[in-house]
Amino acid sequence: MSRFWKIALAVIVVVLIAGFFVVRSHRAKEGDPAHAASAQANGEGQGKDQPPVPVTVVPVASQDVPVYLTALGTVQARNTVTVRPQVGGQLMKLNFQEGQEVKKGDVIAEIDPRTIQSNYDQAVAKLRQDQALVATAKNNLDRSQNLVSKGGQQYVSKQDLDNLKNTLDQSASTVTADQAAIRAAQVQLGFTKVIAPIDGLAGIRSVDAGNIVASGDAIVTLTELHPIYVMFYLPEKNLDLVRSSVNGDGLSQLEVSALDRVDAHPIATGHLDVLDNTIDTTTGTFRLRSLFDNEKTQLWPGQFVNVQLKVRTVKNGLVVPSQAVQRGPDGDYVYVVQGDNTVRMQTVETATEVGDSHVMLTKGVKLGDKIVTEGQFRLKPGSKVNPLAPGQVPAAPTAEELQKAKTGQQGRQGGGRRG
Repeated sequence: MSRFWKIALAVIVVVLIAGFFVVRSHRAKEGDPAHAASAQANGEGQGKDQPPVPVTVVPVASQDVPVYLTALGTVQARNTVTVRPQVGGQLMKLNFQEGQEVKKGDVIAEIDPRTIQSNYDQAVAKLRQDQALVATAKNNLDRSQNLVSKGGQQYVSKQDLDNLKNTLDQSASTVTADQAAIRAAQVQLGFTKVIAPIDGLAGIRSVDAGNIVASGDAIVTLTELHPIYVMFYLPEKNLDLVRSSVNGDGLSQLEVSALDRVDAHPIATGHLDVLDNTIDTTTGTFRLRSLFDNEKTQLWPGQFVNVQLKVRTVKNGLVVPSQAVQRGPDGDYVYVVQGDNTVRMQTVETATEVGDSHVMLTKGVKLGDKIVTEGQFRLKPGSKVNPLAPGQVPAAPTAEELQKAKTGQQGRQGGGRRG
């Protein structure tokens, strides 16, 4: 016999011997009581004599479910104005406190008006002087015309009459220019009182009273808080859903809620104000702006909030507690209690969260189905259960049930020994 066949024969003998010992060991374990108990603990060979598993059961409920789109939002002031003087001079007075809300039209600062007041007085005096010249020119023209009209004789030449008319026109034009100069001086004089252009909250001032300010120097920034904007972004896949949710009433019918980022409690409620006209090609998102009354100043410019945009409401949605939904390798599933108090595993599809404790299902269950919410870790398809209402405690086992369980356990152990 060749060396190759000798080696092959030796390998076959070794495999047969190993197989013999494996089969013998397996049979020995089947007769071992410890192995039987372990198999029972793992659910192997669970028979009808096993007591039902107590579980909490809740029926599938029906309710109207609002559908929200969520995003991270930024609070922005509706209007922000940096107040700057339009004339230069010494800042005489500041009529506001930092952090104070001011009203549109309030005088928030005063600039020394004396230089501009003197310019105004000069313009008024110049007007009176030129008005006197107009009166003199008009009188001279009237007298000359009266002389021409008497007896048909020419006492004044036509050239002199033309000169007198031109002098009157020039004086009248000068009066008009003086009136314009007065109005300009009045405007400049009004600029010495710095007026708040909007209702807003005064920030930290940029200059103190007594300083010389020039035209364009910042005094303070006013920020409008009532109402206020919240800006946020949504993925472009949600664009059609948002647009389809808008009816003839416009964007204002879409409710927007702002939630605190720390504990997610609602801060304020507003409505969608503007849907931007472009999609950002870099991020694949589009921008939205919502408007809040902010009457109690719950929102502050620059604040980050969680935004919920309510796009629609699902009528008669199927709702179950969140803990009822389990995740498996094939997706989400629930345990449904059947008429004989056994359970089956049912694959489901979730749609949206309902509050903090429930979820809406769109597939897999129907109204009234009994769903296991607690005790799922002890179940497998076909397990016998004792359905309990939420908060209900299972009754203590009777002596008969205890004896039956004990007898069943002894029978299984005896059967293992006989093997």
